[in-house]
Amino acid sequence: MYLSKETLAMALNGREYNSEITDKEAQEAKAAGLVVVFGASDDLMEFRGAIYDECGACDGSTALVDGEGLLPERGQIDDDETLEKFFRRRKTARKIRAIWNNRTLHSWTYETDIPHATFEIVEDGAPYCRGIVFALADVTAAPAPAETVMAGQGPA
Repeated sequence: MYLSKETLAMALNGREYNSEITDKEAQEAKAAGLVVVFGASDDLMEFRGAIYDECGACDGSTALVDGEGLLPERGQIDDDETLEKFFRRRKTARKIRAIWNNRTLHSWTYETDIPHATFEIVEDGAPYCRGIVFALADVTAAPAPAETVMAGQGPA
């Protein structure tokens, strides 16, 4: 079965906080080259599937991703070789902006120019997070001109 970002987002839609994606689904997403992004607590942006990582997002932040995965945070790099690699990767990296509690229905939403599908995570039945699913292959594609779309508010 072909797993697309749209079909995976539909499967995740409506899941309860702390049960966003199963290990099996994360493995299937990885095999299909898909990445699932969602918020955890009030300070984390979680990545599952073709990227398995997390980054700090206290009060919102911006993560950089490329075909190799999530770039390290600039302040966390302490050696020249890793720093040189970071600067090379940053030239083609795409941004995913985590937005915390922006007076919307959700505590977490995301902005990116990477083509994506969206899904909703709930907490005790109330909207908590508008997550995204994207294909890692789309990260290396050229972004659409001057188009940044908030997850759930435009092309998915």
